[in-house]
Amino acid sequence: MNSTDTGKIAVVVGASSGMGRAIAAALAAAGAHVVAAARRETALRELQQEAESNGHPLEIIPVDTTVQGDVERLIEETVAKFGRIDLLVYATGTNIPDRSLDALSPDTWEMMLSTNLTGAFLCTRAVVPVMRKGGGGLIVYLSTGAVQMPDVSGVAYQASKHGLTGLAHGTRVEEKANGIRTTIIFPGLCDTEILDKRPTPTPREVLDQALQPQDVADAVLFVAGLPARAVVPELQLFPSRL
Repeated sequence: MNSTDTGKIAVVVGASSGMGRAIAAALAAAGAHVVAAARRETALRELQQEAESNGHPLEIIPVDTTVQGDVERLIEETVAKFGRIDLLVYATGTNIPDRSLDALSPDTWEMMLSTNLTGAFLCTRAVVPVMRKGGGGLIVYLSTGAVQMPDVSGVAYQASKHGLTGLAHGTRVEEKANGIRTTIIFPGLCDTEILDKRPTPTPREVLDQALQPQDVADAVLFVAGLPARAVVPELQLFPSRL
């Protein structure tokens, strides 16, 4: 974002840690009015206190994105306070240690899809009418580099992240006449707490070459700073040495 973007209304879902936290902080620092949402209220409050100490206040709303009522409340409360929503970032995502096909159960499959994909759909469904009324907006979805380069992150994780691609592109095509744009970002290995859920710890020498959450935040600032006439449908962001 640049100086012309000061005052944008941004909702960041999944802002309690990792990429989402960095994105919320970066948007606030760039002058946006940010609503940070996630399930962990304590972590959200820590983010809020840190942002305020840096002179970049932001709002927080605890939300479980797998619950339709929670998502609708998030959008309604944001509109009630600010009148519109210009940007929504869906950064919520999870994985599980027992991710192999023979270990995956129907329950864990449903949990993964609910968190990584259905939550994104619920947010999209809730925010699109608001953006239509406001004359347009941008929705950014965080996916994974495993979509382009299949790995052992698990079939549920990969299926849910592939689904995000369909959601992003389908929404963009359906809503482009209403000024609604979408971007899906595919980050490679990034040093965030989701890596703690890997069955085998990632070696420190590998993490030292991984992306940092701020790198992804900078990518979001870039696409959010483009004029409304331009859109980046997809953006791949990989560690240069891995």
